Amino acid sequence: MRGLLVAVGVLWTSPNTLIGLVVGGLALAGGAKMHLRRSDLAIVFDHLPFGPGGAMTLGNCILHTGDTLDTGCSTYAHRAGHGVEPAIRLCDHERAHVYQAMVLGPLFLPVYLLCGGISVRNRFERAADLYARHGYGWWPWSTSAPRR
Repeated sequence: MRGLLVAVGVLWTSPNTLIGLVVGGLALAGGAKMHLRRSDLAIVFDHLPFGPGGAMTLGNCILHTGDTLDTGCSTYAHRAGHGVEPAIRLCDHERAHVYQAMVLGPLFLPVYLLCGGISVRNRFERAADLYARHGYGWWPWSTSAPRR
């Protein structure tokens, strides 16, 4: 059943993935490296020669300016000065965005932008940070930890 849901999600978000593949393909000409991260359900382009730094997820495609997603990073709340929070792993944060995109499909980008874009106010970013910190809560409208 999980495999079927993943396949449907991959197909549903394929318009976003196509955008990521086009950008990543252009980046390959500038020295980017492409590889598959099965654990993150994504095609990753590392060493992007352009962009503001960090990573961005488009469907099942992660565009990254650094060497590896297996690195620590600050949460959005920490960077915005909303208290001290421990570092999270960038791959976990971006995996949450992959899951979000697989659920919302082509609606992901407009809904993400309507929720505030790249900022601490964006519920998608806060949910991705929560998931990276605790392993649950990647859905932006989740209100509590999972039942055990």
